[in-house]
Amino acid sequence: MPLYKTLNPNTFTTVKIWKITETYDELAKPVKLRKVSEERLKGMKSELHQRGFLSVRHLLAEFGYADEDLFYDDNGKPHLKDGKHISITHSFEFSAVIVSNNAVGIDIEKQREKIKVIAHKFVDYEFDYLEKDADDYINKLTVVWCIKESLYKLFATPGMLFREHFLVIPFMLHDSETVAWIDYKGQKLHFNTQFLEFEGFTCSYATT
Repeated sequence: MPLYKTLNPNTFTTVKIWKITETYDELAKPVKLRKVSEERLKGMKSELHQRGFLSVRHLLAEFGYADEDLFYDDNGKPHLKDGKHISITHSFEFSAVIVSNNAVGIDIEKQREKIKVIAHKFVDYEFDYLEKDADDYINKLTVVWCIKESLYKLFATPGMLFREHFLVIPFMLHDSETVAWIDYKGQKLHFNTQFLEFEGFTCSYATT
């Protein structure tokens, strides 16, 4: 399938989402990879992850980039050679890339019941406003996770913990946006975050 969705949160930021319906061969055929990327692809045990990896290269092409334009730092954070900021995510049959003039982070997650079991590992303050018996509890938990993951990708600092260092301000699903904070080693940083739901998935992105 071609590009699934394009979003423009502001004049200098673009989000592109891909729905992965193609086979491995269909995705791989038009993509040119550097040797290091080829080795990384071969090392992936799951074809699902391989297809996610390749779909990201198709998204890069949608932005006008090639695999050789992308590199990773020691913390695993992706960068573009032209200096623009980038964040990448994929989950099951969806992948997404955000490119901006400013620091950004993005995450996609499938909405699943099992998130309730691990909620205590990434939720603290948010339990004050999340209603465990509400019909939208799983959806809201997934939004909280996606926002915190987006912030983690944006900040890319080892030692940060979702439960202790990230706070998501109360929101309604129809708002499609909220404010989040990082409180870490004396720093209190404010971020605008946006989110959307589609086909049983949640995507969130944080911008500065």
